[in-house]
Amino acid sequence: MQIASGNLLTGLPPAGPEEVFELLHQRAGLTIERIVSSGQASPPGFWYDNPQEEWVLLLSGSACLTLEGAAAEQVMQPGAWLHIPAHCRHRIEWTDGAQPTIWLAIHHAPGADLAA
Repeated sequence: MQIASGNLLTGLPPAGPEEVFELLHQRAGLTIERIVSSGQASPPGFWYDNPQEEWVLLLSGSACLTLEGAAAEQVMQPGAWLHIPAHCRHRIEWTDGAQPTIWLAIHHAPGADLAA
C-alpha cells in the first residue's frame, strides 16, 4: 500500500505569469490537481471546453468565472465550489492578484463510477 499526503496550502510556487498545475492523484478516468493562480485570467475570447466534468473548490484567494449560458458570473471566495459539466464552455475573468488563489480541481469522465 502506498500512502501519500501533503498540505494544499503550503509549499506554494512563487507568483509568476502563468498558473501552476500540480498533479496530486490520477487513475483511469480521474485526475485531482492543485491549481495556484496569482492574478491570471483567460485571454480575451478564450474559452475552456473540457471533455471531462470538473469539480473545483476554492481554498484561498478569490476568482470570477463565466460559464457560457449562465445568467450571472460565478464570483468565488474560500469554501465555494462549482461543478462544471463536460463541454460546458467557461473562462476565468480574474483571480486575486494580492494573494494566491488556490484551487482543488477534480476532473472525471462524464458519468464515471468513481467508487469502483
